[in-house]
Amino acid sequence: MIRVVVAEDLHMIRGALVALLELEQDLRVVADVGCDDAMAAALEHHPEVAVIAVGEPRSQGISTAVRLKEELPSCKTLILTNLYHPAVAREALAAQVGGYLLKDAPPMELARAVRRVAAGQRVVDPHLARVARDRRCPALTPREIDVLRLAADGAEIAEIAARVHLSVGTIRNYLTSTVTKLNARNRLDAVRIAREAGWLI
Repeated sequence: MIRVVVAEDLHMIRGALVALLELEQDLRVVADVGCDDAMAAALEHHPEVAVIAVGEPRSQGISTAVRLKEELPSCKTLILTNLYHPAVAREALAAQVGGYLLKDAPPMELARAVRRVAAGQRVVDPHLARVARDRRCPALTPREIDVLRLAADGAEIAEIAARVHLSVGTIRNYLTSTVTKLNARNRLDAVRIAREAGWLI
């Protein structure tokens, strides 16, 4: 029997994860908690696997995985995420988590991943592994990235034009193109998307 702790802040999703895992005869959920309580639950119940959701770039999930490895090495960690954020993926892989799986993976993949992680294998979504390795933005040109980075720092169009030695019209065209390519609502939304993807690091 593989003992599992599930840590997810959203009650409905947490309940669904627990129900899904408890359908499996060889898996037993010994605790389900919010993400802030994952460490305490693991130390109390000593599971073989802690399934921890990461819902935002600054989530505590990765740091909890690092602490678990140090304080409870018998417990492996499986990170569940809906983020394609390169910085988060790189951080998770650097922390040597047992698994890193997307929340939109087929339901059967969760139980399979828990078993593999418990057996000491590493499970990483192939797309997330590629994202972690590649710091480049596949949609934007290097010049568009430079212009967007300056805009993200608060520079106005005229200032950006002066700094990169281009015309104001050209800078407007770059920003318009960037908004379109990223399917953003406006320039601020384009900055947000690029930051969350790790392209403005």
